[in-house]
Amino acid sequence: MSSTTDKIKGAINEAIGNAKQGIGNATDNDRLKTEGKAQELKGTTQRGVGEAKDTVKSAVGGKL
Repeated sequence: MSSTTDKIKGAINEAIGNAKQGIGNATDNDRLKTEGKAQELKGTTQRGVGEAKDTVKSAVGGKL
């Protein structure tokens, strides 16, 4: 995956995770809250991978 794709998918997963947590809080659904937190963390990690790829690419002169 490209760094841009990683960052976009990460942001989407974070947003969906936050929404799930909000719905879980509103409905007092512990399973949905947990799923939301896990998906948010997945998105944060995925976005971080994209940013790391950009950093490496910059460090080697954009030749990746």
